[in-house]
Amino acid sequence: ARGALATRRGRLGALCWSLSPLSLSLSLPGWKRVSAPSPAAPESRRQEREWDEPSPTPTSVNYHFTRQCNYKCGFCFHTAKTSFVLPLEQAKRGLEMLKEAGMEKINFSGGEPFLQDRGEFVGQLVKFCKQDLKLPSVSIVSNGSLIRERWFKKYGEYLDILAISCDSFDENVNVLIGRGQGKKNHVENLHKLRQWCREYAVAFKINSVINRFNVEEDMNEQIKALNPVRWKVFQCLLIEGENTGEDALREAEKFVISDEDFDQFLDRHKDVSCLVPESNQKMRDSYLILDEYMRFLNCRNGRKEPSKSILDVGVEAAIKFSGFDENMFLKRGGKYVWSKADMKLDW
Repeated sequence: ARGALATRRGRLGALCWSLSPLSLSLSLPGWKRVSAPSPAAPESRRQEREWDEPSPTPTSVNYHFTRQCNYKCGFCFHTAKTSFVLPLEQAKRGLEMLKEAGMEKINFSGGEPFLQDRGEFVGQLVKFCKQDLKLPSVSIVSNGSLIRERWFKKYGEYLDILAISCDSFDENVNVLIGRGQGKKNHVENLHKLRQWCREYAVAFKINSVINRFNVEEDMNEQIKALNPVRWKVFQCLLIEGENTGEDALREAEKFVISDEDFDQFLDRHKDVSCLVPESNQKMRDSYLILDEYMRFLNCRNGRKEPSKSILDVGVEAAIKFSGFDENMFLKRGGKYVWSKADMKLDW
């Protein structure tokens, strides 16, 4: 019942939002006819075309519910401009709306998702999505520094994939990038998390951002030893207002590499069977990113332009302004075997 109500509320919000900017021509008795609107500006015409197009399905959603992080990665493109986090029940309501709109996979990210309530907040969301919404795939991207074994004991059964960010197997390089944290060793912690994933039946994944400091590194031996289900390899990406530009909190220009540099890194690791490369071209429009207010972020113009919140206007209205390229999502292999129940894994 709650799901049906959320869907109706979303459709009503979408209808109201779509009608609000229009000048309607009325010809009822006693009503004054409104003059025809002037020709629309190019941007208005583009938005009208987007509105007329069918809404993409939010098959896979990346929910960055917090911007706070305990690391300071120099190339981060979702920086800590606010400490806002939605109340748990509102976040659950939004996730329920997304499920009704066709979501099959949810990925919780940040910031660092384990900062909020020492991992309890993301744990409750993971459990809700798997147990109540029965989503085929629930995953988390984390730097791994704050995850404890007790979290796996409490929530591990509800989590399909845990992705840990690791950009180098040289601890000095990790410090240069911004992943250093005092006496803690990022690489040693990575191996500990790998073991916990085996013990608690969670698929283990590694994310690496290839940049100026690690582009010459050979990671073949270490990746094969860790044996993740997927090794996502991203090319360092600039986003105006996030990691480049006057109002940015990061200056990522010194981390940027060329397409040729990225291709050479991929060629060096072509024998790693779990390698999943993602260039800047593939990344920019092929991810559905939901921010801490549950607004879709449009990256088409090189910066993150937010839609209205799905909690206010519904999923269908908000997603039309997400800039999401569903064809590119499928082309880059965005849909894969993502439920641990369907994976052939040696736990």
